[in-house]
Amino acid sequence: MKTLELLEVIFVFAGGLGMFLYGMNMMGDGLQKTAGNKLKSLLGYLTNNRLMAVFLGVVVAGIIQSSSATTVMVIGFVNAGIMNLIQATGVIMGANIGTTVTAWLVSMGEWSSVFKPDFFAPVLIAIGAFVVLICKNQKRKNIAEIIIGLGLLFIGLKFMSDVIKPFAEAEDSVFKTAFIVLGKNPLLGILTGAVVTAIIQSSSASVGILQTLAMAGVVNWQSAIFITLGQNIGTCITAILSSIGASKTAKRAAVIHLLFNTIGAVIFGVAMYIIFNFKPDFAHSGISSTQISIFHTVFNLTNTIILFPFAKGLVKISGLFIDDSKAEVGTDDIQITLRHLDERILETPSFAVENSIKEVVHMGEITLENTRTAIDAILNNDEAKAQKVFEQEKVIDAHQKVINAYLVKINNLSLTADQKKLVSDLFDTVSNIERVGDHADNIAELAIEKINNNLFLSDEAYNELKEISSIAAESFELSIKARETKNIDYVRKVEKMEKTVDDLKNDLRQKHIDRLTQEICSPENGVVFIDALINLERISDHSLNIAYFVKDEMVKKQHRP
Repeated sequence: MKTLELLEVIFVFAGGLGMFLYGMNMMGDGLQKTAGNKLKSLLGYLTNNRLMAVFLGVVVAGIIQSSSATTVMVIGFVNAGIMNLIQATGVIMGANIGTTVTAWLVSMGEWSSVFKPDFFAPVLIAIGAFVVLICKNQKRKNIAEIIIGLGLLFIGLKFMSDVIKPFAEAEDSVFKTAFIVLGKNPLLGILTGAVVTAIIQSSSASVGILQTLAMAGVVNWQSAIFITLGQNIGTCITAILSSIGASKTAKRAAVIHLLFNTIGAVIFGVAMYIIFNFKPDFAHSGISSTQISIFHTVFNLTNTIILFPFAKGLVKISGLFIDDSKAEVGTDDIQITLRHLDERILETPSFAVENSIKEVVHMGEITLENTRTAIDAILNNDEAKAQKVFEQEKVIDAHQKVINAYLVKINNLSLTADQKKLVSDLFDTVSNIERVGDHADNIAELAIEKINNNLFLSDEAYNELKEISSIAAESFELSIKARETKNIDYVRKVEKMEKTVDDLKNDLRQKHIDRLTQEICSPENGVVFIDALINLERISDHSLNIAYFVKDEMVKKQHRP
C-alpha cells in the first residue's frame, strides 16, 4: 500500500472515530438535559438498598452513555461523603450494565436495512438540525440534540466500517492475522482490550470499534471475547486516575470498580477458554456486531448477579489495598466543603447543581449560627461571642469564594434553561448570605463598642432589641429552609416576617428617640441601638431576596407551557 493511501485510511478511520465519540457525547448531553430534574431526583434514592443503587447505576450510565463517567461521578460522591462504599458498589455494578446501551445502538445496522446508518442517519441529522435552527422550545431542541448525536454516531461507524472492509476482504489481511494471534493467546487479547480502552478512556467507544471490525468480518469469536473482557478492565483506568487526590474512601471505590471487573473477566475468561478448547471451530468462526452486544450484556448482567451478594466482601477486600482506618488531615469546615463540591460530580450537571444547593444551604446554616451568636453578643455584652463572630465571618467569606468558583464551573456545562436559571439564583443567594454574614459582623462590632464604653441597654430597649432580633434571625432561617425544600409556605412566612421587621424597626426607632428625649437612655446607647436595628432590618431584606429567588423559580416552572 502506498503511503498516501495508508494516510487516507488512517485519516478516514480517525475521522469516523471522532464523529462516533462526538455523537456519543452529544447524545449524552441531550439525554441529560431531557432527563433534567428526573435525573437530579435520583439522588433521593441513594439509600442502603443495593438493588436501588444498581438501578441508579443502570439509569445514569444509560443516560450519559459511559460507565467510566458514572464511576468517576460515584468517586466524587464518595469523596464528598454523599455516598458510602456499599451504595457505590451497587451503582458501579449497575453502571456496567447501563453502558451496554451503546453496543446495542452500534449493532442496529445488522438487524435490518431500515436500521443501517447510511439509510436513516442523514435523515436524523437533517431533522435534528432543522429543529435546532427553527424551533424555540428548549425541550424539543434537547431531543433534537439526541437525534443529531445518534446520527453522527452512526455515520462515524459507517466511515470506520467502509475504510476497513477492503483490508478485511484481502486474503493476507493483516487484521485477520492479528485477530487470530490475539484469539490464540487469551492474556494478549485481554491486555490489548485493556490497553486500547485505557488509552481512549471509554469502554463504550472501544467496544464500538471492535463491533465495527466485526461488521467488516475480521474478528473471530475467540479474539472478540478476550478483547471485550480486557475492555471491561481497561475502563477502570479512568476511575483510578480520577481517584488521585481524593480521600482514601474514594480511592477504595475505584479499587472496588477494578476488583469487580477483574473478577468477572477472570471467571468468564477461564470459562470461555475451556469452551473454545472443546469447540475450536466455534472459536475461529466469525462474530457479528450483535453477538458482541449480546456477550457484552450477558457478561455484565451475570457478573452483577454473581457478585451482588458479595458487595460487602468487595468493600472489605478494597480495605486491604487502601487503609482508610486512620483519620485524614484537613477536616476543618472549608476542607469538608471543598470535598463536597467535588469536580468529579460535574460529569453529570443535574447532580452537580443539586450538590451545590446543599452547600449553599450549609453556608446559610453557618451564617445563621453566626448571626445568632452576634445577637447574643450585643444583648449580653459578651466579648468572647463577638470574637467568635469575627472568626466565623472569615469562614463564611471563604465559603462564598469556594461555592462561587464551583458554580462558575457548573455554569460552563451543558445545562437546561431551568438549571441555568437555578445556577444564576444560587450565585445571588450566596451573595445575599454573605451580606447577612457582614451584618452579623457589624452587630458584633456594635457589641464590642458597648463593652468598651461600658454601655448597657434599659430593660425596655433590651426586650425590644431581643424581639426584633428573634424575628430577623427566624426569617433568615426560614429563607434557607425555602432554598433547601422549595416549600412555598416558608416563602410566605418570610414575606410576613420581613414586613413585621420593617414595621418594628420604625416603631422601635421612634420609641428609642423618645427615650433619648426623656434622657432615659444615653446618646451613645442610642447610636448602638439604632445601628443594630438597621443591621437587623437589612438581614430580613436579604432573607426576603433569598426566598424570592425560590418563589420566582417555582412560578416560572408552573407557567411554562
